Amino acid sequence: MTTDIRPAFIDFEASSLDLIASYPIEVGICMPDGELHSWLISPHVLWQDWSESAERIHGISRQTLETDGQAVSEVAHSLNELLPEQVFCDAWTFDSFWLHRLFRAARVRPEFQLESISMLLNPQQIRKWSALRQQVIADLGLPVHRAANDALILHKTWKQLLQQDKQSPAVQGHSHQL
Repeated sequence: MTTDIRPAFIDFEASSLDLIASYPIEVGICMPDGELHSWLISPHVLWQDWSESAERIHGISRQTLETDGQAVSEVAHSLNELLPEQVFCDAWTFDSFWLHRLFRAARVRPEFQLESISMLLNPQQIRKWSALRQQVIADLGLPVHRAANDALILHKTWKQLLQQDKQSPAVQGHSHQL
């Protein structure tokens, strides 16, 4: 694995987990330097799906989105302005669905490629990821299921994994390229 990769991370919260009707309600990014950005997304007129159980998890009401959310086009343009050509997520199936739903509603093309975090990791790192992520969550003490917090957790977990690899002589000569 190369240590010169400085990835950006993205996370979405959504109206539900229904991969037909759901839509993004919040997106958060963590830039390679750790800088965070997040947006509540005002529901597009065609987006009607809503899950009360999902609302209990992320704590964002549809009323909050209608009042405080930004237009889909503003969010899409902001993501295109800020993100490098590749950005990484930990739930590619869901995140890619919500990313494309956002950009389709905005009538904008993403200027970056969404990739799974697993593309950055070798098999040893994949095995360590979940436990290390849980430790990062405990150390940070941040609420999960808020997009910026979850993107930061990905960033911090990545950095911790790199730090562990630097300290482990068994991993030092291994190279992994995108």
